[in-house]
Amino acid sequence: MNATPPIKVLLADDERLVRSGFKVLLDLEDDITVVGEATNGAEAVELARATRPDVVLMDIRMPRLDGIRATAQIAAAAGMERVKVLILTTYDTDENVFDALQAGASGFLLKDAGPAELLHAIRVIAAGDALLAPRITRRLIGQFTAQRRAAKSAEDRLAVLTDRECEVLALVGQGMSNDEIGAALFLSPATARTHVSRAMVKLGARDRAQLVVIAYQTGLSGFTS
Repeated sequence: MNATPPIKVLLADDERLVRSGFKVLLDLEDDITVVGEATNGAEAVELARATRPDVVLMDIRMPRLDGIRATAQIAAAAGMERVKVLILTTYDTDENVFDALQAGASGFLLKDAGPAELLHAIRVIAAGDALLAPRITRRLIGQFTAQRRAAKSAEDRLAVLTDRECEVLALVGQGMSNDEIGAALFLSPATARTHVSRAMVKLGARDRAQLVVIAYQTGLSGFTS
């Protein structure tokens, strides 16, 4: 028998049919359990504090408190560092998704994704792994980062990193996994993971998703929209 506890998921969406559909799907999985349903962002924050889920499926447009501000509150709350937010959006060019990543979301998924993609996304986010939908994310971040100024210059922000960590950050920004980074730089996956972790600590990034944002803001990704 599998002794690993199930992934706890909190559903946050103001559409009852959407929540019901997700719950029916997730309840069929042995390794996932739904611990609550929120109808707005404020309720999502309250339930996240009460249930401490592994993953919050967070809609962006909700009454009282939108998904972006709710994400920011969850990410900033003491004791909820392990709670991951997976943003749900209708449009892959939604500027709000970028704002949500900056607020602390760990990734995002389109609402029209298939059941298998949703289940995979939850498991990936719960494991603290890479940002989801890298192709769409690259286009999105490339599109809107160009319009924003970083608080510091790229040179200042990256000065804390070693040359190797800068190389690794650039590859994270291209959507590469630790295995792919290791292969590209002739490192073991464990060593690549160590460099990623050190870059996160030095840059004050909450998770891998924010490393991707930093890579685009500082021009390390090499991506142009």
